[in-house]
This record gives sequence, structure tokens and C-alpha cells, in this order.
Amino acid sequence: MMFAASSPSVEVSAVAVFCALCLLLFVGNAARARLTFLQRLYLPSSVIGGLLGLLVVSLAGSFLPDGARPVFDAHVKLARDVPGFLINVIFATLFLGKALPRMKTVVRLAFPQLCVGQIMAWGQYVVGLGLTGFVFKKLFFGGSHVSELFGNLLEVGFEGGHGTVSGLEESFKTFGWAEGTALGYTMATAGMIIGIVLGMTMVQWAFRRGIVKEVVTFDERKAHERRGVHLKRRRPDAGKQTVMCDSIDSLAWHIAVVGLAVLIGFGMLKGLQAAEVALFPEAETRIFRGFPLFPLCMLGGVLLQFVTKAVRKDLLIDRGQMERISGATLDFLVVSAVATIQLKVVAANWQPLVITIVAGTAWSVWVVMRVAPRVFRTAWFERAMAEFGQATGVTATGLMLLRTVDPENRTPAAVSFGYKQLLQEPVMSGIWTALAFTLVFNIGWFKVWLISLFMLLVWGGVAVYINRVNARSHAAH
Repeated sequence: MMFAASSPSVEVSAVAVFCALCLLLFVGNAARARLTFLQRLYLPSSVIGGLLGLLVVSLAGSFLPDGARPVFDAHVKLARDVPGFLINVIFATLFLGKALPRMKTVVRLAFPQLCVGQIMAWGQYVVGLGLTGFVFKKLFFGGSHVSELFGNLLEVGFEGGHGTVSGLEESFKTFGWAEGTALGYTMATAGMIIGIVLGMTMVQWAFRRGIVKEVVTFDERKAHERRGVHLKRRRPDAGKQTVMCDSIDSLAWHIAVVGLAVLIGFGMLKGLQAAEVALFPEAETRIFRGFPLFPLCMLGGVLLQFVTKAVRKDLLIDRGQMERISGATLDFLVVSAVATIQLKVVAANWQPLVITIVAGTAWSVWVVMRVAPRVFRTAWFERAMAEFGQATGVTATGLMLLRTVDPENRTPAAVSFGYKQLLQEPVMSGIWTALAFTLVFNIGWFKVWLISLFMLLVWGGVAVYINRVNARSHAAH
């Protein structure tokens, strides 16, 4: 019935896409619960379901009748639009309901962690932009095949992940490189898998070397932990209800707060675009042309949190509820993003894509093995694993690796990593990621590469200074 009409209604398409994404998440979770090798890989159900969806979409052309193919393509196109909207929700929730500690405390505990995170992130720009400008533009098809914007994909896909790629989708289209979305999703998927699989391999290496001693191996995990299911008597709370249901449902209230943060971000974007035109009417370069919405949604959430705290209404926003909204949104974002990757675009760009993935992975491993031991005074491997997981996959990947090497939170890794995210996420995963994308288009890859190289050298100098302070402190004791 769904394929009966050549142009399905928006309502029918939305229902079909929603049901299809739910089915993929359900099947992905069921497959992970039943298949041991998937459990050993620690792949999230959203990635498994997305890969299954990608297989279905790729094979559809061979099995669907000619009359059904346009309708199917319309549904796939609608599914491709889902991540671009959902990332705004995720960034809007980042600071809502979160009690921000004093900045002095954050800097004191998180500065070494921030140093390693900054080296990891700026290095991804240096590697990605450098490969694109110095290698790919010279070697592949006379330089015409690879866009300058390709250089951003390493940081966007690895450090940013699927959500950041989806947030830049409209920017890709605005700057005439729509295929960048498919390549970005591929980079993000590869990064997440590498972060989990290679991360767990490095954990096993550190365990055999005696660098870490409290690793919970897969074989030591209980059956329900392997499947990813909470026991009935130990199920954690999903959040606290802050309003009475006869007034408004608590979940509906929190979704409305998120929507208000998105609205504030949207207003900021339109205001910035209008101000740029009004102040510089003759300018050929428009920084906010094609600027994505998601980092401004994050600022909208921060502003809303400050306002509610100022008027003493912040207790009406529960952090647990916000985390559930963000987590659920991320699962739907990932499954839809992976399932709708355009394989033809990936196949046409596989050489630079593979080289960039390999180079980005090598850089991330080098930072873990060479930089982290010199910056962190204690628990260097535990803290480095959190950075490695976050810089190749998502924050959840970093926390998963950290939980594996420090299951009882006996090191300062979790606290310092959490505080570091407060400092780095707004800049590297938000404002700079978006700004760097527009700058490459407006002023060229080389100038952005120089900026990234300068910042990498600055943070490299900070790492050298921290290493010397640690050495003097160790000698004194």
C-alpha cells in the first residue's frame, strides 16, 4: 500500500521512515543481544541497525519493481533529512539541567586533559587539511576530483561524529558539495568502529603490560552486561519528574525546553546573518552564509540554563531527563545516518577516504602513546583512553573505554574528562568546527591549515611545559 502511489503524502512518508528506523534499532539491538561476536566488538545497536539498513537500501534497486523505486527513493531521501534536524536537539541539551562548577575548579582539574584533547583535535585538522591540499589535490585526477572541504572531514567525522556531519549537511549543500554528507557519515562510521575495536585492542595490550590492572574483560562480564541489559532489581532511574502530570507531562515539558533552546539558536543564526549583510553589504565573503544551526542551539541551551538559574527555576530542568532525550535522539540520528550513506559517492572517493582514515587513526594512536604519558602525572592510560574514544567516535565511546579500564572510578580520569568536555565541546565540536568549514570555503584550505598548525604548536608547547613541571615534581619527591 505504501508503494501504491507515485508521490506519497508527507504524512505517509514520515510514518514509514519513523517505523523503518524503529525497526532497524529493534533488529540491531536484537542482533547484538544474540550474536556474541557483535558483543565482543562493543558496537552500539544504532550502528548495527544502520549497517543493516544500508544493506537493505543498497540492494533495493535489484529487487524492487520499477514502479516502486521512486517511492522508496522518496522515503530514503526523507530519512537523509532526519539527522540534520536531530543534531540541533542533541546540542541544545548539552548544558540544560547541568550545574556548572566554578571555572577555576574546572581549569585546575581538566587542564592537562584539555591539553591532550586539543592536540588530538587540532592535529586532525592539520592531517586532514594537509593531506587534501598537499597530496590529494596534486595526485587525484589533476586536483579536480577532491574538494578543499574534504580536509575538514577527518575532524568532523572523527572528533565530531555523525551528529556534527548531519549538522553540516545544509552547509555542504550551500557550498556546492552535497556528496560531503555521505563521505562525512562514512568517516564517522569508520571512526566509531575504529575507536571501539582498536581502543579495546589497546586496552588488552595495556592490561598484558601491567599498565592497567582493573580491566573488566569481556569474558569476565556477566551475561546481562554482555547483552547490554539492566537487571530488573538494579535498573537505574531514567530521570526525575519535575512537574506534575496534571499540569504537563514531565517528558513533554523537557522536550519543550529543548525546543525553546533550538528556537533561541535559530534566532541567533538569523540575527547574525542579517547583521552581517547590514554591516557589510558589499562584502563578497559571508562567514554566516551556510553556517550551521547546531552550535548556536548549544549556546541557546547555555543561555536558557543561565536564565532559569537566575530566576531560580533551574530545578524544573532535570539533567537525567535531558540525557535520555539526547541519548535517544543520538540513536535515531546514527541509525538513519548510517543507513542512508550513498555508497556511489563513497566508491568514487575511496582512495582519499581510506588514506585519511588511516592517517587520522595513526595520529590518534600517536597522541595516546607519546603525548599522554608525558602530560598526565597519574592514570595516563585511563585518561588517554577516554580521549581516544571521544576523538575517534563519540563521547559515549570514550566513557565506555574508560569504564573498561577503570570500572570503579578509582582514578581521576572520569572527573577530569567530564570537566574537560565543558571546556572543549563548545569550541571544538561546536563553534570552531562550523567556522572552519566556512573559512575553508571563503579563504582557502591553506590559511585554515596554518591556523590549525599554529594552534597545534601552541598546545604542543603547553604539553612540553606540563611535562617539565611533572618531571620537576617527580624529582622533588
